[in-house]
Amino acid sequence: MPELERLAPRHAPALLRFERVNRAYFARFVLDRGDDYFDEFDDRLTDLLKEQDAGVCHFHVLVDEDGTVLGRFNLVDVADGSAELGYRVAERATGRGLAREGVRRVCALARDEYGLRRLVASAALANPASLAVLRRTGFVPVEEVLIGGEPCLRHVLDLCSQVDR
Repeated sequence: MPELERLAPRHAPALLRFERVNRAYFARFVLDRGDDYFDEFDDRLTDLLKEQDAGVCHFHVLVDEDGTVLGRFNLVDVADGSAELGYRVAERATGRGLAREGVRRVCALARDEYGLRRLVASAALANPASLAVLRRTGFVPVEEVLIGGEPCLRHVLDLCSQVDR
């Protein structure tokens, strides 16, 4: 099973490759990051790592045995015991349970390592696989929202009552 690792500078080349290779696939479900994201990748990664060091975000990558990044699992906007979960898995890695396993692992980290009590996550209504991952990991739908003009379903997970799934 691939390892979930806290994002570090050593992941930069593999993470950039992951984002480039999967750009069109991700754009089917979420807004494209745009060319600037790739042009300014090193600076953006430096900024993310500073946010992580400050404790306002926790970034993770799912890494295969050969060092390939298969997914990202991020906790952002950490405040008052809560954070927003975001994740994406490489197209070639879908259908293997990696998204569910990555979400499960990052939720356990959120509770046990980062002391969080509540997570919020949103998935596009047009992305049934992501909606299923959230349901299967204990998230409860609470409201429909628009994100980037796309209808999404916001979910909440109470980590205090969560048992590992």
